[in-house]
Parts: sequence; structure tokens; C-alpha cells
Amino acid sequence: MPDDGVPDDGVPDDWQQRRREAAVEHAATLDRKKAAESREARVLVEEFVTRAQARGLRTSSLLARAHSGRARYRTGLTGWYLKRNGSLAVTEQGDFYVMSASSSLRARLSGTTLEPSDPPLAVGVGARDGESMPLKELLRLRLEAGDEWSAP
Repeated sequence: MPDDGVPDDGVPDDWQQRRREAAVEHAATLDRKKAAESREARVLVEEFVTRAQARGLRTSSLLARAHSGRARYRTGLTGWYLKRNGSLAVTEQGDFYVMSASSSLRARLSGTTLEPSDPPLAVGVGARDGESMPLKELLRLRLEAGDEWSAP
């Protein structure tokens, strides 16, 4: 680096440091926003569980689908599918799950273990047109459908 404080690449050190700090702050802001949305969504899921149980909505053993879509695996979870294709579910304990797992012979034989996800305020964001929906609306539709909800 020459004596003028500018590295050989022509960009001042303090500018690079400010850019790094701005990137870190931006990531922290996004994390805080996501955490706040998850807390709000978690309240919606808990309200759904309370209402579903009060209505006597029948639960089922939840199956995970392989990423390829061809196989289904036992999970040991019990709850309600939120989407008719079985891709999202809520357990009786109020945990939100994306019902997807890696393909494996072991999972086919003994089942798979899924980890709960932070629920989003909008499901299907980034999917094909018409597939995204506010979580609140999805939960309302699921409750209204009652035991007539068909899932895999």
C-alpha cells in the first residue's frame, strides 16, 4: 500500500470498512425483521391449534414427502396438513413443519425425523403465480374445511 492510505486496488480502506459494516447491519436488520414475522406467525399457528382442538378437528399421522416427490416417509408426528398436497403441516403441539425430506432407503424403512421450521407470515412466496398466500388465510381455510380436508 502506498503512503496515501489507498491500497493497491485503488479503494480507500475506510470505504471498504464502511461497506462491510453496512452489510453486517443490513443482515442484522433482515434477521430482526424475520424474527418478528416468525413471532407473529407463531401466534397465528397457536391460535389455529387451539381452534382446531376446540372444534375436534381430526388429526392424522403426518408423512414427509421425498424431495423427488416419489416416496413418503413416516415422521412420528401427528397434526393437521395445511395444504392439500401435504407440503405444510402443524402438529398438535403448535410446531410448523415443511413436510419434505431427503430420499433414502433408511427413511423408507424406519421413517425420518423432521425439525420444526419458523412459520412465515406468507406461504409459497417465490413459488409459481397463485401459490403464495398469507398464513392467516391458509389457516382460516383449513379450519373452515374441517375434516373434509383431503391430504395425501
